[in-house]
Amino acid sequence: MILAPFIMYGYTHSMTLAITIKPNKNKKKIYIEMDAERFEQFAANLGLFNPDFLKSINRSERDVAAGRVRRLRSLHDLRRSP
Repeated sequence: MILAPFIMYGYTHSMTLAITIKPNKNKKKIYIEMDAERFEQFAANLGLFNPDFLKSINRSERDVAAGRVRRLRSLHDLRRSP
């Protein structure tokens, strides 16, 4: 278990996250577990409930539905894009 204090914009918040990190058989993935309420606090502190962020999520969902996205296997694929 890792306890990580959250620091944002130079202010130290008294929030402590209890995170459990488990390795996976696949070396490229790990599993991270945390309490749902603490995750919501963490997301709010990062600004993930910001109206602009939520609008960008809606735009990206429309892009996916319209087929304006493509899968990337690595960041090198971005250089090969037309």
